[in-house]
Amino acid sequence: MTISAKHQVVIVGGGTAGITVAARLLRKGFADVAVIEPSDKHYYQPLWTLVGGGQAKASTTERAESSVMPKAATWIKKAAGAIDPDANTVTCVDGATYEYEVLVVCPGIQLDWNRTDGLEETLGCNGVSSNYRFDLAPRTWDLIRGLRSGTAVFTVPSGAIKCAGAPQKIAYLAADHWRSEGVLKDIDIHLVMPGARPFGIPAIADSLDKVIADYGITLHTNSEVTSVDGAAQKVGISSVGPGGTDTMLPYDIVHAVPRQSAPDWVKHSPLSTGDAMGYVEIDKHTMQHVRYPNVFSLGDAGSSPNSKTGAAIRKQAPVVVDNIDAYLNGRPLLASYDGYSSCPIVTSSHSMLLAEFDYDLNLEPTFPLLNPTTPHRAYWYLKKYGLPFMYWNLMLRGVA
Repeated sequence: MTISAKHQVVIVGGGTAGITVAARLLRKGFADVAVIEPSDKHYYQPLWTLVGGGQAKASTTERAESSVMPKAATWIKKAAGAIDPDANTVTCVDGATYEYEVLVVCPGIQLDWNRTDGLEETLGCNGVSSNYRFDLAPRTWDLIRGLRSGTAVFTVPSGAIKCAGAPQKIAYLAADHWRSEGVLKDIDIHLVMPGARPFGIPAIADSLDKVIADYGITLHTNSEVTSVDGAAQKVGISSVGPGGTDTMLPYDIVHAVPRQSAPDWVKHSPLSTGDAMGYVEIDKHTMQHVRYPNVFSLGDAGSSPNSKTGAAIRKQAPVVVDNIDAYLNGRPLLASYDGYSSCPIVTSSHSMLLAEFDYDLNLEPTFPLLNPTTPHRAYWYLKKYGLPFMYWNLMLRGVA
């Protein structure tokens, strides 16, 4: 095996986690940081919900990857394909191999469209769309805007996903639009979710129950959409728990969210948890790999049991950077991540509920003067303007 290059720190993935960690490492004085990332484009994905709801333009969520890549980092513009943690190497799909002292694995999460029968084949046509793809989020808005009567189905898959609240946010935005158009009474809205309640924190679930009832949405709990028949325009709903629904439901439009897991090449690596999800197996507080001390992971591909959000990455990144520094200098790893995550749940075109919590589901509100369990107009402006500004100008530069 020929080594193409060796770097002190190699980061796999140039998304939110990779760019944030690279920027923070360089600010801390690290001089040899390489980022493996094949994409030309970088996306602010949290805004795709607003694109699908007609409240933002897709173009505002996309920038050139070169514009966010730290200038002092070495950009390896390739896709990673395998990791050999015993040899301290990453091999890219073109065969080039890179050696590291410390590895940070943050390639994001894989959208498993094929794990819902019929979904992959009908995605983007037959009334089926998804805000989980940049090119389809505007299509979601076209479908919502075009529906004046009929049945709309919004799906939530089982397992961990990017921004767990996103699948229900679009249901509320759609219902709000149909109400403003005077057609809400003519549309039968179904929200299908695998949990027993719309959120894991009871006080927030209580608020969302009121939102759901106010819009007249039929909520199917302990249930999952397991098949989509685009030609017949029907979805198959299966019970996944007590009181769940087993039925075929005709639809006019579907907002579909795929099941998700670690990228296949991560699943098959020695770093994996070894189960079907295949995440990088890390200590949930230090973010260090449980078997390979010079490997760290954060973001959606890590096994830490927090909600998979950009807000989680914002709190994980400084922990990873401090612990890399400690590891390389032979000090104990003292930086600790408490599981903080934030789930901004848009409930209408002018209100949002901001759920912030830790591993134990304790609320950790950034703005304690605003009740964190109920929707507020101020949070809406934070979602649409404040958070994107912070992302592009502060977080990706390693200063927030």
